[in-house]
Amino acid sequence: MAQNKRFEADPVENTSLQQGSVRQHPISKNSQAHAGVSPLHAVTHRNTSFQPLPRPLGLPPYHYSLANNFPSILANIKSAKSMVFHLIGDTGGIKDAEFQDNVATQLIMQLGSAGASDPQFCYHVGDVVYFNGDIDKYYGQFYEPYNHYKAPIFSIPGNHDGEVDVASDDKTSLDGWVGYFMQATPDVDPISNDAPRVGLSLPNPYWTFVTPYATIVGLYTNVPEGGSIDSVQQQWLTNEFATAPTDRALILALHHPIYSFDTFHSGSSRMSDALENAIRDTGRVPNLVLSGHVHNYQRIEKEISPDGPTPFIVTGNGGYHNLHEIHSNPGDVAPDSKAVLKYGVDDAWGFATLTIDEDTINGTTIEIDRSGNVRSTGDTFSYSAKPIMLANSRNVPSL
Repeated sequence: MAQNKRFEADPVENTSLQQGSVRQHPISKNSQAHAGVSPLHAVTHRNTSFQPLPRPLGLPPYHYSLANNFPSILANIKSAKSMVFHLIGDTGGIKDAEFQDNVATQLIMQLGSAGASDPQFCYHVGDVVYFNGDIDKYYGQFYEPYNHYKAPIFSIPGNHDGEVDVASDDKTSLDGWVGYFMQATPDVDPISNDAPRVGLSLPNPYWTFVTPYATIVGLYTNVPEGGSIDSVQQQWLTNEFATAPTDRALILALHHPIYSFDTFHSGSSRMSDALENAIRDTGRVPNLVLSGHVHNYQRIEKEISPDGPTPFIVTGNGGYHNLHEIHSNPGDVAPDSKAVLKYGVDDAWGFATLTIDEDTINGTTIEIDRSGNVRSTGDTFSYSAKPIMLANSRNVPSL
């Protein structure tokens, strides 16, 4: 008897991309994604591979001094006996600039009279311009939105700042970011048109910001999902932890978050390894870890030191139109990492304002809804600014 072929599948080639499939999403309640969670495979329309870095402006260890470059800001900080600054990430309003403009308006309002107690600068944790960091997008997504933000804007690059369009033959990774943030002789770029802003001379895509009340070590976690750093940057990170002054706070900034309770990206096990290695080799624990990439705001705590939990801030709701849903509630503990979600918002855009003195790091956030209204509540937090040193770095828990 002939077999019924009606329900037999034709033989197909076993490939990693299946028709109609979508990428896997992070596991609910977990805080980190591992290999295979985000990308399906290397896709043809985007180049998300590790990208080479531009030539540094100076020699290691790539320090940039606030005192040397902005003496007037230093004077304000000395007068106030504290350092106040804005923290933001993932700002580019490429498809709908309304949300970025709403955030920029509130940033500008907080500057006030530019007095000693007002924010003195903005620190951007990456994805300044979408989607490929193109130079010709800088006017619409950077220069014009912050035309009236008179304070300097510092940055580490994000994956979209470093990504290269596969259809372009005349672009190199980070050329747009370098064109503003790494000028050997800072001047006004003609592409800023009627919103001129003098460029910066940051020494490298990964660099350390030396300030009176905090040492801010900024990684460049490159383009691949989950981030990627080479052995040279890992050694640099360890050295910065080992040599950071012990009379002020230590802050780590990186674009890809180590922990995240979202449904789109999640946190990065690769970046947790990088931080864990630096802590194990030096015994120094950062007072605060800052990141973006995920388009929402989260404050997460992880027990690393007996001195108290280490806060991890995700601030990726700075203006990009599409926000990422949070899958957990405040108080939830991730079974994979034991990280705890303390606060999260996934339906508002905004930024954080940090105030650091000799003793404490205080923070508040601004939340702006889809209609442009500022909410009456947001996140508030306070952590120690005193240096955190482990008596025995071998006892570092797995991050």
